[in-house]
Amino acid sequence: QVQLVESGGGLVQAGGSLKLSCAASGSIFSINTMSWYRQVPGKQRELVAVITRGGSRNYGDSVKGRSTISRDNAKNTMYLQMNSLKPEDTAVYYCNANINLVSYWGQGTQVTVSS
Repeated sequence: QVQLVESGGGLVQAGGSLKLSCAASGSIFSINTMSWYRQVPGKQRELVAVITRGGSRNYGDSVKGRSTISRDNAKNTMYLQMNSLKPEDTAVYYCNANINLVSYWGQGTQVTVSS
């Protein structure tokens, strides 16, 4: 059984930083693309950033220039460093990963940015 667990969310003031982590565990043979999404109540889940196994990165317009996605393949872990946070970054952040050719989601971690 495969599991994704996010951590690192919390309450931060506008202009601050947070680093989210997403750790995969279980019977893992390969992890391909990994992604971060976020969602606020009443809105669709929004792609924040994506990283391939080889390290190619893409970002959503809302976080481009303020966030960095990375991964440690040896640790089966992905990260999202978020800087210059804004109140509109407040959301539940979810990680998604293609593991063993199956898409898995984490349970989400709350990020709240106060003005």
